[in-house]
Amino acid sequence: MIRFQQKGDFSKLTRYLERAKEAVKRSDLDKYGREGVAALSSATPVDTGKTAASWKYEITHFHDTVTISFYNTNIQNGVPIAIILQYGHGTRNGGYVQGRDYINPAIQPIFDKILDAAWKEVTKL
Repeated sequence: MIRFQQKGDFSKLTRYLERAKEAVKRSDLDKYGREGVAALSSATPVDTGKTAASWKYEITHFHDTVTISFYNTNIQNGVPIAIILQYGHGTRNGGYVQGRDYINPAIQPIFDKILDAAWKEVTKL
């Protein structure tokens, strides 16, 4: 027979995790959202400039999760222009326009900043 016995409680761990949960504040995410929009705008291929100017971000809270999402509002005839610039698209005459990976290199430094800031906050608790 195996028997386990536990003494005490997990109050210190619980307090630590509660503080860690609040480590990245909404104001920080707003800052990173603005930085992300600026990075995406400057990296977006420019013809008219409409797609570059159409980047937005949104911060959502669901249960204990906070999400920052970036999206582009330039949609022409039901087609999200930022996506076809990223991945490519077919043309009316049967041709193909090669996509250009501009989103990932632009936004990765912002994600790295968020990760670094969160890690610093959690490790200083």
